[in-house]
Amino acid sequence: MAWLIYTSLELVIAVACCLGNVLVVWAVCLTRTFRQPTFCFVASLAVADFLVGSVAVPLAVLVDGWVEIPFQACLAVSCVVLVLTQASVLSLLAIAVDRYLRVSIPLRYKEIASEKRSWAAVVLCWLISCLLGFTPLFGWHNGHSLSSPVLNSSHINCTFLAVISLPYMVYFNYLGCILLPLAAMTLLYALVFYSLRKRLRREDETSAVGGSKLRAFLIKEKRLACSLALVLLLFAACWMPLHLMNCVLLSTGPQGVPQIAFYTGILLSHANSAVNPVFYAFRIAKIREAYLEIWRRYVLCWRRQRNVSSSLWRSQPGEQNAGHQTKLNPLGHESGN
Repeated sequence: MAWLIYTSLELVIAVACCLGNVLVVWAVCLTRTFRQPTFCFVASLAVADFLVGSVAVPLAVLVDGWVEIPFQACLAVSCVVLVLTQASVLSLLAIAVDRYLRVSIPLRYKEIASEKRSWAAVVLCWLISCLLGFTPLFGWHNGHSLSSPVLNSSHINCTFLAVISLPYMVYFNYLGCILLPLAAMTLLYALVFYSLRKRLRREDETSAVGGSKLRAFLIKEKRLACSLALVLLLFAACWMPLHLMNCVLLSTGPQGVPQIAFYTGILLSHANSAVNPVFYAFRIAKIREAYLEIWRRYVLCWRRQRNVSSSLWRSQPGEQNAGHQTKLNPLGHESGN
C-alpha cells in the first residue's frame, strides 16, 4: 500500500514537472526573453526540472528495488539523477552571478553578459554537471565491496544506495557540489541586496522627486532579485532534508532514518521541480504575462475553434435531410419537417 501511494505521488509530480516546465520554456521563447541572460538561465533550470519529471522520477521508481540489472547499468541510471540535480544547482548559481554583475557593473553588464556568452555559460553548466554527476562511474561507488566476477556479470537488485557510495553523496555531492554553491549564492544575493539598498538610499537622498527612472530601475531589480532568491530558498528547503538524512545514514547506518521519512525526502526533492513554474507565475511578471498570452492566444482560441467546428458538424445532418426531402417531394415544393 505504501509503495502504491509513493508511486502515485511520483506520477503526479512527474506530470506536473513536465507540463509546468514546458510552459516555462514556451513562455521564455514566446516573449524572446531567452536573449536576456537571466531568463536564459531560467530556461536552463526549467529544462533540468522538465528532465526531472520525464527522466529522473521514472528512474527513481525503477531503481527502488523492483528490477534486477547489471551493476554498471544500475550505477549509470542512478548517476542521471545526480546530473540533473547538479544542473539545477549550477543554473541557480549562474542566475545569482548574473544578478550580481547586473547590479555591481551596470554600465558594462550588456557588454559582458552577451547572448552568446550566456548560452556558452549554459552549455558549460551542463558539461560540468555531467562531469560531477557521472563521477561514480569512474570508481567512487559501492562496487568495490563485490567480487570481480559478480561486478562484471551478475545482476543486482537495483537501488540507489546499493550502487552510489554514501561517502560520495555526503562529502563530494552534498558538501562540495551543493552546499558550497549554495553558500556562494547566498553571499552573492547578500551583496546584491546590500548594493541595491545602498543605491536606493543614495537616490532618495539626492533626488528631489521620488519617481526618478533610476529609482524605478533599482526597485524593479530588487523585486526580481527577491523572486530569484526565493527560488534558491525553495530549492534548499526541498533538497536539504534528503541530504541531511544521507548524513545520518552515513553516521548511524540504515536504522538511523525511517523508510517513510526517506521516501518523503525523495518526494519533496522531486516536488521542487514541479513547484518552480507555479512560483514563477506568482513572482515574475514577464513569465506571468507570457502565461496569460499563451492562454489567450492558444488555449482560448483552440476552444473557440473547437466549438465552431462542433456546431458546424451538428448542423450538417439537418441540412442534408432537408435537401433529401426536397428532392423526393413529387409536387416540386419544399417539404416541411
